[in-house]
Amino acid sequence: MLTRKQHELLCFIHDRLEDSGVSPSFEEMKEALDLKSKSGVHRLISALEERSFIRRLPNRARALEVLRMPERTRSQPAAEVSGIVGASAAAQVQAPPGPLPIAANDVIEVPLHGRIAAGAPILAMEGQSSLAVPAALLGPGEHYALEVSGDSMIEAGILDGDYALIRKTETARDGEIVVALIEGTDATLKYFRREGGSVCLKPANRAYEDQRYPANHVQVQGRLAGLLRRY
Repeated sequence: MLTRKQHELLCFIHDRLEDSGVSPSFEEMKEALDLKSKSGVHRLISALEERSFIRRLPNRARALEVLRMPERTRSQPAAEVSGIVGASAAAQVQAPPGPLPIAANDVIEVPLHGRIAAGAPILAMEGQSSLAVPAALLGPGEHYALEVSGDSMIEAGILDGDYALIRKTETARDGEIVVALIEGTDATLKYFRREGGSVCLKPANRAYEDQRYPANHVQVQGRLAGLLRRY
């Protein structure tokens, strides 16, 4: 049995995750429940966690996952559910259970595999370091990061020193930005396009020419999934 405040907070978190995929901050939860301090939010979160209604995702910053929602009887007035999220949340509580939303504002450590050329091809080396990446920037699948070197992709908004977030794959569609391994040694970040029995690796900078290779000389090692920039 949940207290009124616990129920309100659970509905608020559930509603926010379902709307945006991003769990609310502790400040937002404090304001939504009209609490005086964040310590009250921490107590409510801990209580919900102890009762297995939510869990904090391990090794991820401030991310909450709703594990289950309490059942309501038909006779319980909707107004008792929550004065915060209103009738829409009440309907969600009554609805048959389905996949519950997971927070997207957590942070994931992905391998940082050295540098990738956005210019003439250079070697991208696998390393032991990692990069903290907001999960919202990544979709499903396995990912890694590469530091961009060069300016051949500046018209695509990819600058020297950026971190390219790459989803591992060996296939690509025409027009996608890929990590291409050339002749088994040099890697580059370019637009991908097939041209008969050849592959064209196209820069996004008019100062650079297209690079063309026999198709069997080019191996796709991933597609661009996102970009991080430090100022």
